[in-house]
Amino acid sequence: MSPLRATVNCDLGEGFSLYTLTDDEALMKTIHLANIACGFHASDFTIMDKTVQWAKENSVLVGAHPSLPDRQGFGRREMIMKPEELMSCFVYQVGALCGFLQKHGIVLNHIKPHGAIYGQTARSDVLARAVVGVCQIFSTIDHPVSFVGLAGTAHQRAAEDLGIKFIPEWFADLEYSQSGELLITQVHDPVKPDVIRDRVERLLNFHEISTNANTFIPLDYNIDEVTICCHSDTPGAVKNAELVKSIVDENNCRLSGSSV
Repeated sequence: MSPLRATVNCDLGEGFSLYTLTDDEALMKTIHLANIACGFHASDFTIMDKTVQWAKENSVLVGAHPSLPDRQGFGRREMIMKPEELMSCFVYQVGALCGFLQKHGIVLNHIKPHGAIYGQTARSDVLARAVVGVCQIFSTIDHPVSFVGLAGTAHQRAAEDLGIKFIPEWFADLEYSQSGELLITQVHDPVKPDVIRDRVERLLNFHEISTNANTFIPLDYNIDEVTICCHSDTPGAVKNAELVKSIVDENNCRLSGSSV
């Protein structure tokens, strides 16, 4: 079994006004993909502008990170929305981010739902098609927009059905249940570096997901790449991302036959 090729992503721009959540500028130096909050769970026009600028300066690919309209709950409380309503909710947010991308002369790379709606759309084929369909709206012939989501769920099915490139995601700082379900918490607990290292290396080398019951589930969804998320609001976020990036760089260099 060959190791998975990997990238590192982070949800950024999640402050508001004078309030900051983490060191976005430092995190931007340790990742490949940035998922930038679009104002519904966090961020504002000044923060979005600055975060896009940092991404450009560090040659980081930018994705939109739209949410349910739940700023007080940080987008981590479930909400009932019709598919067409959810699609409009996402179009509104992605469109706002695209204005800043145009200002800085870069393009939208992907869309990744935030928080509760990430889990809801992973479970519902109807909702998944609504949010994956937003990728079609913002794609062009020269620059198709990808969708970041959970492998083997409605995310992957919707992307394949709609002809959208699917980027499977795995989380270094969240736990998975014995059945392989991602456990999305409202407040993220700190994770020890050794735990993160063991999780990442097992995923990349053995294609296995570590669960909260100390068991391992095979990642057998016919994928050969993965993007690994380090949340910006997990304590020690910068150190976490630096650790994951070092493991990923070593892994990718091994696959390409070059040295780090």
